[in-house]
Amino acid sequence: MVTKKWILLNNEIMVKKDDEFSLNKDKEAVRSYFLDYVNKNTVFFYTLKEKIDYLIEQEYYIDFYQWYTFEQMEEVYDLVYAKKFRFQSFMSAFKFFQSYALRDDSGEKFLERYEDRVVAVSLFLARGDVPQAKQYAELLINQEYQPATPTFLNSGKKRSGELVSCFLDEIGDNLNGIGYAIDSAMKLSSIGGGVSFNISKVRARGEAIKDVEGRAGGVLPIMKILEDTFSYANQLGQRPGAGAVYLNIFHTDIEEFLDCKKINVDEKVRIKSLSIGVIVPDKFMELAENDEACYLFYPHTVYKQYGKYLDELDMNEMYEELVTNPLVKKKKINARHLMVKIAQTQKESGYPYLFFKGNANRGHALKELGNVKFSNLCTEIMQISEVSDIEIYGKEDTIRYGISCNLGSLNIATVMENKRIKEAVSTAMRSLTVVSDLTNIAMVPSVQKANKELHSVGLGAMNLHGFLTKNFIMYESAAALDFCNVFFMMVNFYSIQSSMEIAKEKKETFVGFEQSEYANGNYFQPYLIKDIAPVSDKIAALFEGMAIPTVADWTELRNEVKTHGLYHAYRLAIAPNQSTSYIMNATASVMPVVDVIEVREYGDSTTYYPMPYLDNDNYFFYKSAYDMDQKNVLRLISVIQKHVDQGISTILHTNTKDSTRDIAKYYIYAHKMGLKSLYYTRTRKASIDECVSCSV
Repeated sequence: MVTKKWILLNNEIMVKKDDEFSLNKDKEAVRSYFLDYVNKNTVFFYTLKEKIDYLIEQEYYIDFYQWYTFEQMEEVYDLVYAKKFRFQSFMSAFKFFQSYALRDDSGEKFLERYEDRVVAVSLFLARGDVPQAKQYAELLINQEYQPATPTFLNSGKKRSGELVSCFLDEIGDNLNGIGYAIDSAMKLSSIGGGVSFNISKVRARGEAIKDVEGRAGGVLPIMKILEDTFSYANQLGQRPGAGAVYLNIFHTDIEEFLDCKKINVDEKVRIKSLSIGVIVPDKFMELAENDEACYLFYPHTVYKQYGKYLDELDMNEMYEELVTNPLVKKKKINARHLMVKIAQTQKESGYPYLFFKGNANRGHALKELGNVKFSNLCTEIMQISEVSDIEIYGKEDTIRYGISCNLGSLNIATVMENKRIKEAVSTAMRSLTVVSDLTNIAMVPSVQKANKELHSVGLGAMNLHGFLTKNFIMYESAAALDFCNVFFMMVNFYSIQSSMEIAKEKKETFVGFEQSEYANGNYFQPYLIKDIAPVSDKIAALFEGMAIPTVADWTELRNEVKTHGLYHAYRLAIAPNQSTSYIMNATASVMPVVDVIEVREYGDSTTYYPMPYLDNDNYFFYKSAYDMDQKNVLRLISVIQKHVDQGISTILHTNTKDSTRDIAKYYIYAHKMGLKSLYYTRTRKASIDECVSCSV
């Protein structure tokens, strides 16, 4: 088989001349990819009108003429094409055309360029508002903001999936509730959704059913059913189903739950494709840090005694009560041993995720409405949820809150360089609001109810390491902390301001706003003490020309929010955004890079992706995450977390020499620093070749 020219050119990046990589070859690879492949496989039209009419008539696009005249659409196309967009890396172009560009029904020919996808998304979200369409188009073509994959992929298409792809819900402790969850999993998975469930309410293995002891099967059989459900109900075979389950660490099935990810465990127990997460209350962290004994509780006996589920109790208040109550069945373990067991499981499999429940609820602005109990597949979504009561035929169900995630990410580098934080955040929030308002997951009533009443969105960010490197700032430095503190404070400010303005325009707030920390002003207190401004001259220079909100600005915003309310119950969440970051030529999320030049395998080809803005002058600023002190990384994330109302997908990067006790110490440090969750733990094996960043 002949290797394609653009692959060969891309591979020449690794050919060193005078001990420097041939980074210019990547640009040559992009050019070849377009000339020798994309252009030859793109359907061309004589006029723009012919193109639009064809795409609508052949049912590739929705009928945009219901909202716009041709001349109005032409204005948006002209604005976008005038920017003369060029992909900055081969990987960016390759990812877009392989995964996002619209193809004809044969699957062989492209019907869209990047600019066309940007226009289709903008026209769709603006829904007839031409000035708004132009604002969206400018934001997207500048690559200042990237919608999540479902929104970017499906907007404007006649034959499309949903605009959101992440859902969460609770599972009740009865067959009706379990059946509802499995049914929901199947339906949500079929539309391309990743689904997370809190299974902490399910009674443990060996508990009583109808007062007959020893009959309950515990959580593992439900996990098996869910794993098979996600495998079966994929999106037309094009996208595999993906699910996660979270279990409270005080649930007596926790050890069996962890064992399901061991490599050498019995196949009857092993869970291969379902992700798992552990809900960790503050009380457990206290017991583990003090090396004290810990009791695990049988949840059904807790419910019978107190009429409340185990995972809804405040364990700081109730732990000793549960320990001393003889009618609550329990078993004794060593807390530190359990934490080390979690670390060992992570070394083997990367799982489980950790959700620090106390940290998530301490600054929770909706604490009077309910608690955050668990998270999603990527550990950044943290919203209230309540288990629904699913009744038998003839009785009415009581539907409560599930969760859906409407996501998108700012590109830190382009937003900063264009000095458009305010404009980018405001326009992105309006884009996400449209997605939330259009989303109607009627097939799962609990998810539909939450979306309709809370209007939650999750604006995130990418390209932090890329931006720092471009400006010769080390990721682990004090300057990076300084930058993140100011930047994310500004994102928080403008997201609240935008949500307030939308509430004012719509004359509508999220349900329960009056009981929130926004309404009583408590949320704003940390910002009313002193101005948050750059400490160093270097960081101050980066923000030159941008107005940084002061205490006076925060005070005014607090008063406006009190008057007009907020439209969104939740606003900010930083997702991993690995796939979309390729298109943006950005480093993923706010995490440090793993390699200076990333190696990717596609079919029978190997491709290389140099990190954004990489040149031989800034090379060493791309220090690998594996070579960083993880406490420095966690400290940086903690600074960002102060300004983010939901969570941040945070990956631990460890080395083979790191013991399970070392990893457990990172858990304790992350918890103390106020992080709300930890995503995967990745371990660099000693046997593999050292990464590019260490090879010179």
